[in-house]
Amino acid sequence: MKSLRIISLLLFYLTSKYAVSQIPTTDVYDAFDELDRKLTLHFSNALDGVPIKSGNVHIENIGEFVTNKKGAVQFSIPESDGLYGVVFKKQGFITSKFTIDIQAGTLFFNRFSVSPKLPLGYIRIVLDWDKVPRDLDAHFVKKNRYHIFYHNMRVSDDKKVKLDRDDSDGFGPETITVSHIDENSEYRYFVHDYSNRTNKNSSGLSKSKATVKVFGNNELVHTLTIPSNKIGNYWSVIKFVNSDMIIENKMMNFEPR
Repeated sequence: MKSLRIISLLLFYLTSKYAVSQIPTTDVYDAFDELDRKLTLHFSNALDGVPIKSGNVHIENIGEFVTNKKGAVQFSIPESDGLYGVVFKKQGFITSKFTIDIQAGTLFFNRFSVSPKLPLGYIRIVLDWDKVPRDLDAHFVKKNRYHIFYHNMRVSDDKKVKLDRDDSDGFGPETITVSHIDENSEYRYFVHDYSNRTNKNSSGLSKSKATVKVFGNNELVHTLTIPSNKIGNYWSVIKFVNSDMIIENKMMNFEPR
């Protein structure tokens, strides 16, 4: 019976030009894994999107694993649905704790970008999302000074902020590194759904499964998940006021200011 399901899925992908052109190869492999009662997690370098091999992964109540050359680990679908803690470790990278959600034998989201270690005082903000929308853009604004995003400046005029990686074909990561926060200034970080920019009633951003991870002091300080079932092309995530980080985490129909 399992072999028949696999053959049917293979025929679907081979006979559908649209599916083959639109679904990344890793998604096809993940679909086959689920038919084989396996789940897959993918880990990549937040700076360049390259898969991280030989990373150590602990999955709560499931086991210990090592990422392969594709930055992936596979494990059997657990008997119980729910939330499972995951810890990723590798020399040169910040040890990171994630939570995965398994429902009906399927992972809600299975891609995680991990930051290399940072100098003291640095902050790195990393955006991951699903395959659609294809183009989400991270923005970092210093009030009355500069606005960092793909189209404007990749490095701020004070050399304190850098857009490390822009992504326009789904999944991310899109990464911004901040070397210094001025305690007398105000900053804002938000995400724009560039793919649906002309549709004011789009809920594509809210459905993107986007997460923002904030790394600082060589720790994963915060993980924020986009609010679900909301209309809006902007996600106002965090701001810094007098060097204090304030969580906003709200959807908007206009650019946050």
